[in-house]
Amino acid sequence: MAEHLASIFGTEKDRVNCPFYFKIGACRHGDRCSRLHNRPTISPTLLLSNMYHRPDMITPGVDAQGQPIDPRKIQEHFEDFYEDIFEELNKFGEIESLNVCDNLADHMIGNVYVQFREEDQAAAALQALQGRFYSGRPIIADFSPVTDFREATCRQYEENSCNRGGYCNFMHVKVIGRELRRKLFGRYRKYRRSRSRSGSPRRRSASPRQRRDRESRDRDRDRDRDRNGRRSDRHDREGSGRRKHGSPRRSRSPPPSREGSEERRARIEQWNREREEKV
Repeated sequence: MAEHLASIFGTEKDRVNCPFYFKIGACRHGDRCSRLHNRPTISPTLLLSNMYHRPDMITPGVDAQGQPIDPRKIQEHFEDFYEDIFEELNKFGEIESLNVCDNLADHMIGNVYVQFREEDQAAAALQALQGRFYSGRPIIADFSPVTDFREATCRQYEENSCNRGGYCNFMHVKVIGRELRRKLFGRYRKYRRSRSRSGSPRRRSASPRQRRDRESRDRDRDRDRDRNGRRSDRHDREGSGRRKHGSPRRSRSPPPSREGSEERRARIEQWNREREEKV
């Protein structure tokens, strides 16, 4: 029974928990919903409800005075809002994703979802947003159960084929330009690269124990090569292993020629004879 309940949790077959709240963190019925809304006590994702107000809020493509608006102006207005929110929330930690809904239904219009890298970063942002205002309106923030936006977004909308329009029950996520995305999220890629380079151990700064272990491994490899009748050249091997990135490749001695099958069998027979004589 428990396995069955777990398999249908958050789906349409679940008659106890609301699948829409589980998937998108919002429900058109609100608190009047006949199913449970399991509000998380901690989450890496915050929902800022009805925060973005587009200039053509009343009628798409038309301002409050009934005048048509250039789509480029609408996109500029949105990207200014997006950058403003991103820079403010970025103070609390690394942002994995920031999504703004383009839906028109009351429970989703202007919803902003921000997913941080860590849960404690989201908790710090939530505490700081309490009691604050944006454009003269109070910010309504809470933890959201949404952690996988692939399940929350409308695939038909992404393919320009959603026939429900702005009243779809799944997220219609507004898209920002490539340059703005590179500007905002590119900083994390640079930080990760610099952190990985600074955090990688260098041989010159290895601890005494690491040096002893490396020297022991080198001796074992030298012993194996001597046992097989190969020339040991430890100095060249260490030099090539410590070659810095971008430096010219050092000349290496050509690899020894491989023995034929008959020569290997003769060598193995010789080793067996020598071992039997020692015994």
